[in-house]
Parts: sequence; structure tokens; C-alpha cells
Amino acid sequence: MMRHAGGLSPSPWVTRFAALIPAGGEVLDLACGSGRHVRWLVSRGYRVEAVDRDAVALELLTGVPHVTPREVDLEEGPWPFDGRHFDAIVVTNYLFRPRLGLLLSALNHGGVLIYETFMEGNERFGKPSNPDFLLRSHELLERVAGACTVLAYEQGEVSEPRPAVIQRICAVKGHHPSLRLPPGFSAAGA
Repeated sequence: MMRHAGGLSPSPWVTRFAALIPAGGEVLDLACGSGRHVRWLVSRGYRVEAVDRDAVALELLTGVPHVTPREVDLEEGPWPFDGRHFDAIVVTNYLFRPRLGLLLSALNHGGVLIYETFMEGNERFGKPSNPDFLLRSHELLERVAGACTVLAYEQGEVSEPRPAVIQRICAVKGHHPSLRLPPGFSAAGA
């Protein structure tokens, strides 16, 4: 398990690609923490299942319209989303490799995966530094390539919100060679 607060503002990676999620769609925010993406997504008209093992953090989301907070230990016990499918899945600052395949199976065909977390090399900036919680070079790309159409992928060192080495991907489940990108979308970077 790997986490990092990352501040209160939503990740620019998430905000950049959220327009790909169908209007009013159901989004799973996996390991949502304090809910920075949950609140932002709800403000744009999405319904969000906010999942984390931190009951105190989830209490802050109780009563927020269109949010279903759910306390779950994502690393122990049965996969909590068997038979469930989402229009989008957002994951930031979290990695638990044994569940990555199950995560992709919970995504609807045409659903959007927006994933951003730390990778090898981050140990020189502090935590996380355990290799179990750091992606290997191109790992996200390799793990989703067979099931998804990759729209954007980046890896490398960033300076904001703090220096870190990260990897991030936006992909759509299924083979979509002529996917219509939303107005204003630029594959050239944010």
C-alpha cells in the first residue's frame, strides 16, 4: 500500500482527462483519502463511489450529495467490486499490484481509467521508497495496453506539488482506434 496526501487541489492529470467520462457517469475513486478528487468530480456532475480504508477521512464525505463513501481494506479480503462496473476509475498516489487486473475488470467497456502514482526513483525524494509501492519503468503502460486504448502516458520527475518521480496514464477500456476526444483536449501535454 502506498499513499500521499498531495494537497487539497485535484491533480491536474485528473482534471485534464475527466472530460472523457460520460456526463453523469459513475466514478470509482479508489483509495480516495480526504476526497480531493471526489469533491471535484461531484462538482462536475458525476456520481462517485469514494473508497478508502480510513474511516475518519470518509466521514468528511458523509452527506455530500452524489457521493457514496465506502470503508474498505483494498488489500485484504475479497475484491469488493465483483460484478460492479464504473464509467471511470480514478486512482492517485496508491499502488497495490495484486488488484490491478481486478481494477480493470471493474471498468465498463469504453470506461476511462485515470491513474497517477509514484515510480522507481522516487526514493531519492523520500516516501514512498519501498519498491512494493513504486511502479517499474513503463509498468502502467504495459499493464493496461492489452485491455485499453491508451490516450496519454507520462513518466518521470515532477517538481509540483512536491518533487517526485511519477507515472500516469489515461486509457479507455477496449479497442478504440478513432475515439473522439473532447473539445480542448491536447495530447501534447498539460
